[in-house]
Amino acid sequence: MPEYKDISYALKRSKRKTSSIYIERDGSISVMVPENLSDTQVEDMLEKKRFQIYKHLADWEDANYNRVYREFVSGEGFYYLGRSYKLEIVSEQEVPLKLKNGSFRLRKKDLPKAKEVFKEFYREKGKTKILKRVKFWQEKIGVAPKEVKIMELQNRWGSCTPQGNVNFHWKTIMAPLTIIDYIIAHELTHLIHPNHSEAFWNELDKVIPDYHRHKSWLKLNGAGMDL
Repeated sequence: MPEYKDISYALKRSKRKTSSIYIERDGSISVMVPENLSDTQVEDMLEKKRFQIYKHLADWEDANYNRVYREFVSGEGFYYLGRSYKLEIVSEQEVPLKLKNGSFRLRKKDLPKAKEVFKEFYREKGKTKILKRVKFWQEKIGVAPKEVKIMELQNRWGSCTPQGNVNFHWKTIMAPLTIIDYIIAHELTHLIHPNHSEAFWNELDKVIPDYHRHKSWLKLNGAGMDL
């Protein structure tokens, strides 16, 4: 991993035209730059953005006070659409996991692979609910993504590729619908502005005027949306 002074970061070069610095959800720093940008230019950028990087790292540390480490035991709470449902371990049922009568029910024989079972549940629910909201927001924003995927995105809620595809982390379905809408609108707006410039935020403001509130909610509560 490259390091500039006291800043360690993961560097990725691509055919993109702009440079971006991200504080990932695990607190690591990712730097994405055009493939022709030299190492010296990357370091110059880091130096210019040093104050912002420190500020975002401090914000990350504040947000991660709310991180929750869950166990797959009866009574543990798991999020779905912003609400926490208690887990119940059951002897028999036709599927590994279901949400029924206000609780998650996990089949006992599937306990050894409980984390994967939950991930699959969130992926499947995300395919239906998130794709439906994408259709709503793409009409409102005036864009048309080529492809939409629900997948593992490491430490990001969503991503927008240079090819015009948008991806969403399966964890997104844990959040309240208003936050899901913000994440979706955010990524779709990147089809117009691929960076976080003032123009990007102005464009997002047209469809979600209170995006600041949703952005703050994610910073404060996002760490709790995990397995």
